[in-house]
Amino acid sequence: MTEPLNPAVGDKQPGLMSDLRELAQHAHLILSFARRDIRAKYKQTLFGVAWAVIQPLSLMVVFTFVFSMFAHVESDGLPYPIFAYSALVFWTFFSLCVSQGTVAMTANANLVRKIYFPRETLLLAVMISAFMDLLIAAVLLVGMFFYYRIGLSWAFLWVIPLLLLQAIFTLAIIFLSSSLHVNFRDIGHGLPLLLQLWMFATPVAYPLASVPAWLLPIYMLNPMAGIIDGYRRVLLHGAHPDLNYLAFAFPIAIVGVSLAYLAFKRAERTFADVI
Repeated sequence: MTEPLNPAVGDKQPGLMSDLRELAQHAHLILSFARRDIRAKYKQTLFGVAWAVIQPLSLMVVFTFVFSMFAHVESDGLPYPIFAYSALVFWTFFSLCVSQGTVAMTANANLVRKIYFPRETLLLAVMISAFMDLLIAAVLLVGMFFYYRIGLSWAFLWVIPLLLLQAIFTLAIIFLSSSLHVNFRDIGHGLPLLLQLWMFATPVAYPLASVPAWLLPIYMLNPMAGIIDGYRRVLLHGAHPDLNYLAFAFPIAIVGVSLAYLAFKRAERTFADVI
């Protein structure tokens, strides 16, 4: 990875298309950073890739005791473990991307200070690494489908556009949070709490039907609510997602990622000086 040093940042022609072309030219860096992150994540660990399953699985167990056995939360007529896990695998992907993406610039401070490369390659690498964890965790989900004898219909193909929509929205979040974290390290400290609160403001542990009707218009301002509910509909009920909810989430994700990327590229010019 021998690229021009940071002063070359000022020599670039500004503009979105120019930034995207430069990103395409550095695609090899995305894969290189992703491989590095995956190796570092499981290096010298006892359980290795099993950690990708342990987090959503442990939350599923806790949720089953607290929400199903004690609080008797409804689960759309389905066994609560698969009801919770089908949402947790996708929420964990989102949470992992946001938590690691937010600190990606400061975690790679030595590279950012010394070498010029499109900084967004670090964020895309984080998402690829988290996606590999999602695939591993999804293996257990498939096993649960067999155990509970829940069949898949062709509606499960909706997972692809839902995952794409989630990835776009997640990228918007980490473009913004990572650039802010360079200047305001408080974001890194407050992020775990924010993600916990966000999870409980999303139908992960409970069904969307349990949200009061009067609160629903405000509740659905959270794009992750419609996305998580969509996963459950297509995987567990064999139905298409509620397009009214996605019609709101889609423009937020598209406009959000565009504006956040422009803000990120603007802030990128000072990363090496501030870090």
